[in-house]
Formats: sequence, C-alpha cells, structure tokens
Amino acid sequence: MSEQDVKRRGFLKTAGMATAVAAVTPWTARSYASIAGANDRVRTGIVGFGDRMKGALVPAFIANCNDMNFQFAAVCDIWNMRRTQGAEFLSQKSGSKVDAVRNTDELYARKDIDAVLIATADFQHAQHGTDAVSAGRDAYVEKPTAHTMEDARLFRAAVHKTGKIVQVGTQRRSTPSYQRAYEYIKSGQFGDIVMVEMTWNVNQPGRWRRPDVVPMLKEADTDWNRYQLNLPRAPFDPRKYLEFRLFWPYSSGLPDQWLVHQIDTVHWFTGLPHPRSVVANGGIYSWRDGRTNWDTLTAVFDYGPLDDMSKGFQVSYSTRQTNEAGGVKELYYSTGGMLDMDKQQVTPTGGLTAKYAAEMHMEPKLLKPFSLAEGKTSAMATDANTGSDPQTVANMRNWMECVRSRKTPNASIEAGYSHSIALCMCIAAMQSGQRVTFDDKAQAIVIGGKRV
Repeated sequence: MSEQDVKRRGFLKTAGMATAVAAVTPWTARSYASIAGANDRVRTGIVGFGDRMKGALVPAFIANCNDMNFQFAAVCDIWNMRRTQGAEFLSQKSGSKVDAVRNTDELYARKDIDAVLIATADFQHAQHGTDAVSAGRDAYVEKPTAHTMEDARLFRAAVHKTGKIVQVGTQRRSTPSYQRAYEYIKSGQFGDIVMVEMTWNVNQPGRWRRPDVVPMLKEADTDWNRYQLNLPRAPFDPRKYLEFRLFWPYSSGLPDQWLVHQIDTVHWFTGLPHPRSVVANGGIYSWRDGRTNWDTLTAVFDYGPLDDMSKGFQVSYSTRQTNEAGGVKELYYSTGGMLDMDKQQVTPTGGLTAKYAAEMHMEPKLLKPFSLAEGKTSAMATDANTGSDPQTVANMRNWMECVRSRKTPNASIEAGYSHSIALCMCIAAMQSGQRVTFDDKAQAIVIGGKRV
C-alpha cells in the first residue's frame, strides 16, 4: 500500500461524504471532457492577484503545470491595477496570453475555464469557493476556509452538492514529514497524545502592513461594494482592502492566518473533528497602528471524545507579533516522549523513566528517537526558479492530480471545515471572554449555553 493510500484510508472518516458525493455526481459531456484524460489541458483562472497568489500559488502552479498539463487562461481581480499586472505577469511567465477579467461573474461566464485558484481576503474564501464550485469549477482555495460558521456550512454544502474537487491551502497535509508523523501516530507507537504545545512568534511591526501600496488604491479603480460581499456596508477604506488581516470582520488576524495551519494537524493526527471547548486571552499590546485585531494571543483548546470527558488532552496555543523568541513550534507529547514537528524528529524527551515507573510498579516508557525527515520522499515537481516553498508545490500537485483522478485531495473541504470550527470557536472566545463549546447537532458555536 502506498504512502498516499495509507494516509487516505485514515482520512476517510471525515472525507468520506465528499468522496461519495463526487463518485455519484453525474458529469456532463463537456465537464467530463475537461478532466478525463491526461492529454486534456485544464485551463485555469485566478481569483485575486495579491501577494499570496503571486508569491506562492502561481510559482507552485508553474512548477507543476507542464507535467500535469494545466495552463493559465484568465486572471480576475476587481482592482484594475492588479488585474492588469496579473495578466502581464502571467502571460510572461506562461508564454501564452492570459486574459484580464473584472470579476467572477465575467470569469465564470467564460466557456474555457475548468478550474480556479482563489487567494482573496480571508473573509471572502468561503463565498468565492462556493461561487466557483456552483459554477462547475474545481478550486484550490487558500486558508482559512471560513471564519464564520454560516460561510463554512455554505461552502461545505456546495462542495458536497456539486462533487467538485476542492483543495484547501493547509499545505502541511501534503508535506512528507507531516505525512510520516501522521502514520507514526496512527501506528500506535507514539501512544496517546497527552498535550500539544504550539507557538507562532514574530517581531514584525510591518507584518500585514502595506504602506507603499495603500496610497495607490482609489475607490474609482475597484469595486468596493463587491469586495464587501455579505458584510455590512462600510465607507471605502484602502487599509481594510489591502491590510485586511489587521481588521475584523475582514479577518481575525492571528488565528485566521496562523492558528488554522497548526490546529489542522491536530485534527489530522487524531481524527477529531473539532475542539470540545476553547478559552482565549490577549490584546493589542505593542503595535497601535489603527488595527483592531490583536498582536498577542494565548488560547487553550480542549480535545477528546465528546462522549467521554475523562479522556483527552489540551492544545496550548500562543502567538505574538512583538517578540520572535520561540519561533514556530508544534510539539506533541505522550507519556513516552515528544514529537517535534519543528525539528522533524521523535525523541524520548519527558518520557516515563525507570526511576518513576518503578515507584508505581510500572514499566518505563521511552520512545525510540528517529528523524521524520528520513526515508522516502514523495514525488513533487520542484523548480529552483519558481520561488515557491516545497509544501505549497506538493499541495498544488496533489490538487492537480485529484482534478484528473476525481479522488479526494489531501486538504479536502472536510479538513477546511474542521479548522473553520476551531477558528470560529477561538474567535468567539476572544470576542466574548468566555469559554466556548460547540453544538454538533446544530453545527453551531455555543457561548454561555446559547447557540450563536
């Protein structure tokens, strides 16, 4: 059994519904023809030509497109400057003409678009993803999938209804070291997870700021009403357009950007769909630049079986933009030791030693150390000239493969839905100051015993 088959079998608990829907969806002759054979080119559109698209997704696409026979056909951005720049950039990179279109209505009216890459503002991902699959297109959609449960439910339902292939931008799921960690935990050798510690720390007052670009954006050059989608209408503000990560409800900032990457591995490694509860604290302690989103956050997530509160573990999550000590870490603990995803190794650190085991007439338990970076690496198209990180290259390739095979991608809509629940619970805890739980039957956040 291949590495991918092993991984997919463990993931079927959450992805099975999407796979089943995809298997029974009736395909029209035109839609099937666009993906059926390896010789059929998949013509791809771009929704949102910002920093993430230009700096990561486009390079990852280019690293794989010749091998997988994908091609850029059009770029959509509601800001005229970016769509013009995007069309010129993509035409030069791809060697063929890429059209510029004003919005997604124009993009999906075209008959030559089979799939799309979506990297827009955080609050827009789910709605743009819903529009894409409802228009009959497969999609690669950046994370977070959604930071409101309404949008998360809408997007998930649309993917199930259409059977379209959606890959979420949580690229750890396509990374060999994380795949080996998953297999190791599932093998039982690690033991029960008793604690997880996660950090994501930087010291960057300019993180998510765009002071050189903000003055360039004029209301007449974009479509501010379309940008806001389903949010309450607000006066035009170029900072909330270009520096959206600093302002709620356009983003929650730290949890939207960083939490979802790391908490996603908890769901993947354990098979648990969401936390049982979340508490959070923090604030704007240093960078008072007009932002409304925190620069410092500490949250605690409780995980375990919903029907047995005596079993479980905590995830301690801390992130700050004011001091980079501690960096980015993901540490999983069992009674036998530690799995360190930052160093990509398993060690007996903190395991049960002979001295303390003997006191209770128990056997010591110390994990055998080994590197998760060793062994067979998964095949991926790499190009030293693309500038994209290998994780994103691998995630993009997996999406392309699944567009052709119609199999469930590594980071499916179910993975995105699960990280959205954890994200929404964290945001609710931040905004309410209360302990937040989740109602599985209603698929809704619960604060103080009330669904919200």
